[in-house]
Amino acid sequence: MHSTATPAAPATPSTSATPATSTHCPYCALQCGMDLVTGPQGVEVVERTGFPVNKGALCGKGRTAPAVLSSAVRLTEPLIRSRATGELTPATWEEALDRISDELIRTRTEYGADACGVFGGGGLTNEKAYALGKFARVALGTSQIDYNGRFCMSSAAAAGQRAFGLDRGLPFPLEDVPRTGCVILVGSNLAETMPPALRYLTELRENGGTLIVVDPRRTRTAEQADLHLAPRPGTDLALALGLLHLIVAEGRTDDAFIEERTSGWEEARAAAMAHWPEHVERITGVAVPQLRDTVRLFCGADAAMVLTARGPEQQSKGTDTVGAWINLCLATGNAGRPLSGYGCLTGQGNGQGGREHGQKADQLPGYRKLTDPAARAHVAGVWGVDPDSLPGPGRSAYELLDALGGDIKSLLLMGSNPVVSAPRAAHVEERLRSLDFLAVADVVLSETARLADVVLPVTQWAEETGTVTNLEGRVLLRRRAVAAPAGVRSDLDVLHGLAARLGHGKGFPTEPEEVFEELRRASAGGPADYSGISYERLREDDGEGVFWPCPAGVEGVVTVGTPRLFLERFATEDGRARFVPVVHRDAAEEPDAEYPVLLTTGRVLAQYQSGAQTRRVDELNAAAPGPFVELHPRLAARLGVEEDDSVAVVSRRGRAVAPARVTSAIRADTVFMPFHWPGEGRANTLTHPALDPVSRMPEFKVCAVRVERA
Repeated sequence: MHSTATPAAPATPSTSATPATSTHCPYCALQCGMDLVTGPQGVEVVERTGFPVNKGALCGKGRTAPAVLSSAVRLTEPLIRSRATGELTPATWEEALDRISDELIRTRTEYGADACGVFGGGGLTNEKAYALGKFARVALGTSQIDYNGRFCMSSAAAAGQRAFGLDRGLPFPLEDVPRTGCVILVGSNLAETMPPALRYLTELRENGGTLIVVDPRRTRTAEQADLHLAPRPGTDLALALGLLHLIVAEGRTDDAFIEERTSGWEEARAAAMAHWPEHVERITGVAVPQLRDTVRLFCGADAAMVLTARGPEQQSKGTDTVGAWINLCLATGNAGRPLSGYGCLTGQGNGQGGREHGQKADQLPGYRKLTDPAARAHVAGVWGVDPDSLPGPGRSAYELLDALGGDIKSLLLMGSNPVVSAPRAAHVEERLRSLDFLAVADVVLSETARLADVVLPVTQWAEETGTVTNLEGRVLLRRRAVAAPAGVRSDLDVLHGLAARLGHGKGFPTEPEEVFEELRRASAGGPADYSGISYERLREDDGEGVFWPCPAGVEGVVTVGTPRLFLERFATEDGRARFVPVVHRDAAEEPDAEYPVLLTTGRVLAQYQSGAQTRRVDELNAAAPGPFVELHPRLAARLGVEEDDSVAVVSRRGRAVAPARVTSAIRADTVFMPFHWPGEGRANTLTHPALDPVSRMPEFKVCAVRVERA
């Protein structure tokens, strides 16, 4: 395998006398703790060993995060596209906000409120996510809001809701992982996507536990496994069903748990029994002896866990796929008990909190359903509006992007870069270009921001205070450490200014703590109840955070959060977990004579998501300078391709070109591309926008391609 950067390591202690500010990394959902000090070279990251998630360890992205604070790489003044020249030129904040509000008012007047779209990001703080959802539904009156977190773990969220009645990425803290007996890790390469978390798997094995990794590539994470299963991309559902078949056939079910704490077993059992081992081997390419070994190791442990990530989730059957792995846990009694259960490894920094408080098309703050009259009444009461004035559910993320220039004429976009990150990206770029008006608020001039009519420079992690919710459901306080450059404002300032121009002078405060206090009231009584959490409490908890749900107590009583869910009952009406019967089905696009190879996509260690920020850091670019195509030696030999030769990967949606990396660590019928780069190496030019019918997650992880010498 090709290593792309150094593994996680503690940050170097600073000799600066400047008092440290305790905060959290701006990147993935671990939200690693760190301290920031101002030293001789500017802002420096120093280790913060007391934070339990990473205990001081940071990957290269976290260590170099202050590089993006530099005015040389980030936006420092608003930009407006000149009607005369077509170029983006500097403007005042008043000019920029006036232009945006004028265009939104014009669009609303001519076409109706739903012609205005809003697209958010999984990196926005809870306060920003909450304010953005409120702005869309109250100030604009539009139903057309969603966010890029739909591309992250929406299938896992939907499956968790169906089975448990509640979605929280991990229903237990990460500290439980090394203490269980067996972990099946499905479609996750923690060693590169969340390096500080790899220690939990290392400790698991040191404690005598077993690690099973499911991935079509032999990644750095798979190299740590006791057993590596390499299924054909798009067949994780069949794999899980085949394992459940064997568990039933071998008499390894926990019948007492099934009887006492679940419902729907007979239907799920019958569906699984149609997936006998030899049939599953033909579908997945995983040999029957490996299936039996997996069952033996998983069921032989006193407690076990299944953890999934984007591999099984980013499929057009992702909800059912995750549901099949949940069924595996329920059938063996590995749920709702200490040191066991199903969990999802959320990807984006605030992917969890970002959808809990109103960015998602069908949700209100507190993880309330937009279609629930009681939920609408509660939130409308907090907002001081008529419940009937709140619009209904809108389009999911890809469907919203696909509608740009059609039903949706104007778009306000915050903290996302769909030109690089969306499936069928060339089409999405074309849709963005077809808009009457596009406004983008971001830290840097991303590929999407370059298409905008107005670009607003906004504050980032170290320049602002706000809360985020990590993959464990741990609500954390990020603290402001440095002043933003002159000319930069927060997203809350942006929404306040626009709302005032749209006739809503009140209700959109600019102070994060004031927004959070309102969020607490809006979330009270909802599934994601934050009402018992306050800034004061987060400042005083030694930075460890508070797990939701955390309802407010009676006066004078501080309620505790909930690190471990479901130990007494599940969050369904009857307290029972629900089995959901699922069956395997093909991917939306299977290989054929014209496109005979499967493409799967993912991340590398030194870059993050669309790369809009990490590609501006010299150290990270030196480690991972550009895209590549990973292919097996047999495929390379058939094509006459050698290491570093340029190869073209072609799908029905477009063509991408990048250097070859020849490795036996990938299946011979599969190629892999990282998705961090724009231009001719843009992997998402190729990916399929087929959507899961429940979660509306696009099928990023599997599509049919052909590979050619470039």
